[in-house]
This record gives sequence, C-alpha cells and structure tokens, in this order.
Amino acid sequence: MALLGAAGQGASADQPDRETVSVGQLAGKDAARKMAEQRPLVAAADVIRWAQERGRYDGFTGIALERNRVALYWKGELPAPVRTALAKARGKAHVRVVAAPYSLKELKSASARLQERLRADPSLGHTVKIPADGSGLVVAADPGRGAAASAERRAAALKEDLGVPVRTVREGRMKERGRDNDSFPWSGGALLKNNGNPNCTSGFGVRNGSGAQYVLTAAHCGQAGDRYTNGADQYVGTPGPRHQPHDVMLIPTSDVDNFMYTGGRGGDERGVRVEGWDWVYTGEYLCQSGVTSAGVTGGPVCNLKVKFFYNDSEDLVEAEQMNGQEAARGGDSGGPVYAAAAGGGAIAKGTVTRSLGSGLGFQDFGTAWRDFGVWIDK
Repeated sequence: MALLGAAGQGASADQPDRETVSVGQLAGKDAARKMAEQRPLVAAADVIRWAQERGRYDGFTGIALERNRVALYWKGELPAPVRTALAKARGKAHVRVVAAPYSLKELKSASARLQERLRADPSLGHTVKIPADGSGLVVAADPGRGAAASAERRAAALKEDLGVPVRTVREGRMKERGRDNDSFPWSGGALLKNNGNPNCTSGFGVRNGSGAQYVLTAAHCGQAGDRYTNGADQYVGTPGPRHQPHDVMLIPTSDVDNFMYTGGRGGDERGVRVEGWDWVYTGEYLCQSGVTSAGVTGGPVCNLKVKFFYNDSEDLVEAEQMNGQEAARGGDSGGPVYAAAAGGGAIAKGTVTRSLGSGLGFQDFGTAWRDFGVWIDK
C-alpha cells in the first residue's frame, strides 16, 4: 500500500513498557483478512483519488471498493488525466467505470437545498447521505416518525423539487463519543482528560510543514483555554487550531510519536506503529481504538465497513460494525480510525465523532489534512 503524506523529521525511542504488535493480531482473523484483501484495491483507488484531488473534475461521483475490484462512478466523459490515472490504477487492481446518473457536485448542490428543508422541518429527517454510485440522496429520519406511505409521498415531492431521487431510511441519531496513562512523547489511542475530567481519546500524533507537533482529536472534546492532561494528570496541551463543523482539533504539544494504543486498559500497553495516512473509500473495512471500547472489549473494534459519506457542514463518514457490535462508546471521541498496513502497522483513516449501536460516524484524515496541512509524525 502506498503511504500518503510526507514523513516528519526524526523519531522518538519506544517507551520500554510498551509492546508493539500488528493490527492483524488485534483485529481478528476475519477482519485482518478483509483488510489485507483490500490493499491492492485501495492502492488502485488512491491513484484515481489523487488525480481527482488535483483536477477537481465536475464529472466525479464516487469511488467504492467491491469484492474484488474498484468501482469508479463518473458522469460524462473522463478527462485525459483521469484516463491516464485509470490506466495506472488498472495495473494494481481491476477497476470498472460506471456511468453515474448524477455527479457529486450536483448531489452536493441538491443536498444543500435539502438540508435547508430539514432545518425548517425536522420531521423530514436529520442527516443527508450521498451514496458513492450517485443514485441520489439518502435521508436518515428518526424511527417511528411518520408512516411509510407518508415518507414515500414526501420523497416523491422532494425529488420533483430537488431534481434528484431522495430515499428515506429510519435510523436514530448518533451520539458524540467523548488509554489511561500515556506519557511523553504523546501517542494515539490514549485517554485525554479535559480540565481533570476524562472525556475523550487522542487520535494520532501529527505534525505540519513547519515542524510543529500536535495531538489530533475531536473538536467537540474541548474549547479554547481548556487544559488537557493524560490519565495521571500530566500536562499535554491546550486546544489549538480547530475546525468545529468537521469536528477535528489539534492540541499543540512538545513531542508526539507514531505509536497508537490498541490493547485494553489497566496496564495493557500493546499498540501499533502508524505508517502514514490514506483516503477512505465506500466498502472499506476499518478498525477504531477508542479508550472506552478498549476497556470493554480488551482491544479495538474492527470489521467496520464504510457505508456513506455525509454531505453537510460536518462531512463525516458513516461505517457499520458488521457483526452487530457497538461501534463506539462514550469517551471514544477523537480516537483513531485506521486500516491495517501490509507491514503490520496501521494506516490512519480518521477520528471518531459519534455512534449509535453498530453505526459509527467519523471524520476522515484527508479532511484534517486539508484543514490543517498535517500528516502522521514519524
């Protein structure tokens, strides 16, 4: 798998009581197999994704990972740079190009108008999602609100008004999810205390182009002026750059590393090395290592399959725990979401924001890269 983002300068020595393990050991045989099978697919998808990132072409709709191939959904003709990227991607994995009825740009425009409707009439729903295939918009509405026939009539009316199909699904609202004694240099997956109160999890140790070092976590975990410490009340830092709608925040600090806790709590110092960051794709299988879930399960929550990218001011990603387990718990907020790298380490994919049952809402690392210009510290 290609590692994205420039590497930081230098590295810190391992703390002697920490045990570095592989993601495959922790994820379980089934989840590890799924992530390993997807590596060539992700590598192929990355080639196309970066071509789109550079060109910002209007015809782009989405990229999805399927069982043994990549699907590129596109409306209209492929630009020459995308055709070039597609040829290169096909050297890594099978890629099919699917004609999309609507582009991502068109769907985002329709979504913005739909969100205005939701604010005026919350009974219509609470969250707008965009499927990777460009088939239309999906609105999540609270369970039990309105009859199915009424929902169908509303969807038909919305399609006529917005110009794109709208499908309603009945889902509750996800709740925000806000290791015990990490020490300098600060790592990912560790307990964060805000003004003395345990409330969140560190995501990843990152740095920017100027060499400044930060702990990446969720913006809803604190406000400017708050004092962050570890579980033993050792000072980490105070909130710095933040993007509240995207729910990402940087805590400036003296030193971080690319270690990430993945074991349980109460002295379990197991973890992995984070080898870099990468984009997220529909159909991809991931893990998350929030502090509270680690205390319950003794390790990470894996087999999280990416389902949708939201299209609102938050731009979150939705995943589902495919065994029906709790995807995250209170206190997991800001914690790392990641995939397994071929070398046994982890690839940063994002940070936890909220969850409901087996559903997980997280912010992808690519958004933090765009917002702050940061990458994994190595």
